[in-house]
Amino acid sequence: MTAATAALDVSISSVCLSGTLEDKLRAAAAAGFSGIEMLEYDLIVSSWSPERVAREAADLGLSIEVYQPFHVETLPPDLFGAALHRAERKFDLLSRLGARVLVCCPSRSDSGVDDEDLTLAQLQALAERAGENGLRLAYEAVPWGRVRTTEEAWRFVGQVDHPALGLCLDSFHVLSAGDDSGTLERTVAEKIFHVQLADAPRLDMDVREWSLHYRMFPGQGVLDVAGFLDRVLATGYAGPVALEVFNDVYQQEDPRHAAIDAMRSMRALTEAVASRHRGDAPAAPSAGALAEAPRLDGFAFVELAVDDVSAPLMSRALTGLGFTLAGRHRSKPVELWQQGEARVLLNSAPDRSIAPATSAICALAVRTADAAASMRRAESLIAPQLPRRRAADESDLAAVATPDGTALFFCDDGAPTRWLDDFAPTGSEADASALLTTIDHVAVTESIDDFDQSALFLHSVLGLVPQELTEITAPFGLIRTWSARDPEGRVRVALSTNPLRRGDWSPGVKSPQLIAFATDDAIASARALRDRGARILEMPANYYDDLEARLDLPAGFAAALRENSILYDRGDRGEFLHFFTEMVGSRVFFEVVQRIDGYDGFGDPRSVPLRMAAHRRQRMRTLATAATESTSEPRHDYSLAHLTALSLSPPELVDAAAAAGYRYVGLRMTKVTAQEPHYPLSYDPALMRATKTHLAATGVEVLDIELARMTSGDSPRDYLRFLEAGAELGARHVITQLPDADFARKTDRFAELCRLAQPLGLTIDLEFPSWTETGDLAEATRVLRAADQPNAGLLIDLLHFARSGSSIEELRELPPEWFHYAHVCDAPAEIPTTTAELIHTARFERLFPGEGGIDMLSILGALPGGIPYALEIPRAMLVAQVGAKEHARLAIGAARRHLDAAQVLA
Repeated sequence: MTAATAALDVSISSVCLSGTLEDKLRAAAAAGFSGIEMLEYDLIVSSWSPERVAREAADLGLSIEVYQPFHVETLPPDLFGAALHRAERKFDLLSRLGARVLVCCPSRSDSGVDDEDLTLAQLQALAERAGENGLRLAYEAVPWGRVRTTEEAWRFVGQVDHPALGLCLDSFHVLSAGDDSGTLERTVAEKIFHVQLADAPRLDMDVREWSLHYRMFPGQGVLDVAGFLDRVLATGYAGPVALEVFNDVYQQEDPRHAAIDAMRSMRALTEAVASRHRGDAPAAPSAGALAEAPRLDGFAFVELAVDDVSAPLMSRALTGLGFTLAGRHRSKPVELWQQGEARVLLNSAPDRSIAPATSAICALAVRTADAAASMRRAESLIAPQLPRRRAADESDLAAVATPDGTALFFCDDGAPTRWLDDFAPTGSEADASALLTTIDHVAVTESIDDFDQSALFLHSVLGLVPQELTEITAPFGLIRTWSARDPEGRVRVALSTNPLRRGDWSPGVKSPQLIAFATDDAIASARALRDRGARILEMPANYYDDLEARLDLPAGFAAALRENSILYDRGDRGEFLHFFTEMVGSRVFFEVVQRIDGYDGFGDPRSVPLRMAAHRRQRMRTLATAATESTSEPRHDYSLAHLTALSLSPPELVDAAAAAGYRYVGLRMTKVTAQEPHYPLSYDPALMRATKTHLAATGVEVLDIELARMTSGDSPRDYLRFLEAGAELGARHVITQLPDADFARKTDRFAELCRLAQPLGLTIDLEFPSWTETGDLAEATRVLRAADQPNAGLLIDLLHFARSGSSIEELRELPPEWFHYAHVCDAPAEIPTTTAELIHTARFERLFPGEGGIDMLSILGALPGGIPYALEIPRAMLVAQVGAKEHARLAIGAARRHLDAAQVLA
């Protein structure tokens, strides 16, 4: 059968795009479509008249060839007159729009009848009226209507045999029903009036729901849209073709991005159709033909964005994996780490910013047989070219931006100027016993909004072959994964997303990124790398017990897997051994893989939840996947006091603490001043629920709650709900102040508060601000001795201690069980002379450890070892400049430099 030779007009249905009709027209035109298929709904909600819509479209270079849908149904004769009148109105509307085809969908209602003779007669009547108006009716079978298959629709069109009645062929309806290829081959081009294209994932659900919510652009799903279009073109069809994709994600996305994806998919579809033929290929849609994807020869490098905190962590991790710092860029702060043909760049001044103290993949580079051809292909697929700063004698690498902003470089190793020449050698000798050879694959996490777009981009731009989409049940929700590779298996990429993200419970690592290296011997590599200091992710014994029960493995081999935390899979083609590292810089980790006898996958799907749970355990152990310093010296347990970042709500404070490396937080649950924000955890169940969720997700714990501030008019029982809420949050301590001049009264009330807190497992820790009636260590000691409660304690706030002139020698003599933790900060040595100045400094102008004149080390040295340090360092001006989260990170960094370095061990 000879393929058509005429080019097709490619339109996009307005249903594919979000926004108003004006937004949709502009997006379609900008993406290069020649026309738009008008959805009835979009015209109805528009303020433009049909004539203006036609003018606006024409001004943008768009035709409106097709309007849809018009629902038709076989009706009793007494009702058909109204339907015919409605059709006449639609015909008039099409004339005003300049459209020539009306898509007619057979519906099903209580008014309809199953009468084939009547159906034919009414279709005949509609066709005659349409013909009189110079229009054509494209009759489309829908699985939920009275005419459900293309075969049935074709039979009716043939029996009516009117020049104004033909078929609308929808790839989704044809292919989802099991590929009605016989009907397509019997259909003649003259009776195909319109073609609609859509792909879809394979789902076991009601076909109407499937059609109206889960369609995708061609190449994104599992339907053979290329084969469908090939057979349509083989009939000689040369009429309009439109993408018609009902998708809940695209209908909420920026229409410009969705339209670009649509055009990208059409161009890739053109290539797929052409690849089915050698020589006499079907006509390409007018979207334009693609240059063939050049052969890929692996990854040239992966580039990580780092900062002054994450860079040394990443350097140490790469060293542990056997990499050598081989070169430094001649004009940029970029390091080249290499082992075999595996190369990782660390960029300390990336074009894209990253969260402080983290690392992230900012660029991928592939080796291509023809970098210029790869770039031309990318530009044809509307990939935005990235400008690149370089010196005159440096290599001119072509690069485009992926949908998430990652740079994609095309490296031609045969070019006159090789990119490796841009790096000055360090002189470090490569390890002669290198075990890692190449970059095997890269895996990243995308949001559900970007997942399909990124998959389409990588598949089409690089010419990768997509593998089957999989969904995996994981500890923190369903994971959807997509992977693809080049035909020779040298470049592999994988994407994952959480398609059902709900609520605040997010204990997994946010948007993890993986670089996998190939080895010829995973067991030897694991042993050697562990000896070098690589932090290999520990896998549970239960996995190996199950593995040995499922598979008959040699005893020594199974023991080696267990000993080295290596995962194992085998299939019809080969075996796969792999192991992971712990997280480095909060979201990046590494994998070492060994492929045996042509294994082509990424391991047993169960390895994904296994790895996620293991990283969760690592996170719970360290509570600092984004450590703020790279020192390996002993560290204290730190708590983030709420006053340090009081603008953050409790859930936000917990997240900030986790990101910066704190183990604990202190929560301010009562309002102390009229100006400060109030977080009523005691009486706000939604806030309580969100806070508990974030605590559980991050592994951060509540060290203390504040503030039970009892003046002469307060009753301890007023704080009972406050105490119960603290216990519900898992708090251990309660900060108390006693601004009351009556010693007996404040002592009695302090003792009563202790008794209320004791059944809840809470201690009551007395703080003594120097401007209050309980303003120094001596007075606070008198209260504790007089109250004589087992859960009473003293909270030493370094600022209050220094400002009150309290004695370090007296502090040393007090019972160590009184001290559960300390409030740590610095301040100028000079003590303010007024109460107002004392209060202002305490609430707004404290300093980081080591920046002031407080004898911090002596005070802390008088306290028992092993107590946590709560950083209470409010600095209003700095918070205004850098934000509360960054301020919290800077605080713990300064504390570690000053206190850990001094080895004041906690």
